[in-house]
Amino acid sequence: MSEIIDALNQLEKEKNISKEVIMDAIEKSLLSACEKDFGKDAIIEVSMDRTTGDLSVYQKKLIVETVENPVCEISLTQAIAMDADNKLGDYVITEVKSKEFGRIAAQKARSIIVQAIKEGERDAIFDHFACKEKDIITGVVQRFIGNNLNISLDEKTEAVLNENEQVKGEVYRIGDRIKLYVVEVKKTNKGFKILVSRTHPELVKRLFEKEVTEVADGTVEIKSISREAGSRTKIAVWSNDKNVDPVGACVGLNGTRVNNIVDDLKGEKIDIITWSEDPAVFIENALSPSKVISVMLDPDSKSAKVVVPDYQLSLAIGKEGQNVRLAARLTGYKIDIKSQSQAKELGLDYGYDEEYEDYDEEYDEYDSYDEESYEDEE
Repeated sequence: MSEIIDALNQLEKEKNISKEVIMDAIEKSLLSACEKDFGKDAIIEVSMDRTTGDLSVYQKKLIVETVENPVCEISLTQAIAMDADNKLGDYVITEVKSKEFGRIAAQKARSIIVQAIKEGERDAIFDHFACKEKDIITGVVQRFIGNNLNISLDEKTEAVLNENEQVKGEVYRIGDRIKLYVVEVKKTNKGFKILVSRTHPELVKRLFEKEVTEVADGTVEIKSISREAGSRTKIAVWSNDKNVDPVGACVGLNGTRVNNIVDDLKGEKIDIITWSEDPAVFIENALSPSKVISVMLDPDSKSAKVVVPDYQLSLAIGKEGQNVRLAARLTGYKIDIKSQSQAKELGLDYGYDEEYEDYDEEYDEYDSYDEESYEDEE
């Protein structure tokens, strides 16, 4: 195997650039060099042996009676002098030696090869990150560009975390390692661009897939997510195995799994609830940690009236309406919450339940894996 093949193999190994791409570039560069020396009308054929690396360059000239363009034509007399079997309409093929290339042509060939290597490197990097689209990558905060962040993804690749994709309240410092969701990897005139986000709901889903084995293998499905980045996320899960508790699997022993995800999200609270194909049950679960007395559905308008105990109205609605807002996004239903007293005043036929009548406001516990996360909403 020739030295050039050895060099190409090494280049392919070190820079992940296809040997075939470089060989094609070399052939094109030599063709360009010949055009520089012999003119655009020259008929040139260039081939590189894929096994040995040997280069062959040939010029073809059409045999004519009267030569009008010597670059691509040869007279019958000259052709017969070269080979008696030559005749009009045939082509005379002669080998072009590399020493015949001029200095400018050689420089052009070299620049084309260098450009091909650069493009090959860019394509290799693009392919690497294109495979990570809709997934999570880890980056290092490199520098600030106004309110945007320049993130280093590896030694040669950077991305910009735009201000609108940053979580409000998160503080970033140079050198911080942060996890990012790859929204899109696209080619541009200047190479390619990687769009990343810290606010995308799919970031939470991917974190659960990486942290929870049952989610990764499909035993537990994440059916729906609603998120207000930096504050709270609600996630609805379902188990395909009756022996596996979907909420318990996502929470982990002593909350280890979900706490690892909360750490990645810089303290963002996460409500994990059980998904149900029954919209009423799903809505009731989604409003956790609040207790629910009744859910009255209107499937046509995708709306629901929900009655809760008087003492849990503020909890059901949540701080600045966040709990009900996230529940509505999670379930796809518009949710109108009424307290038990309000429901009676409006004459709503929700089904009277003595369990919540005159109940002591110092209730026992919430239906959530983390009671402390709701203290600010009592």
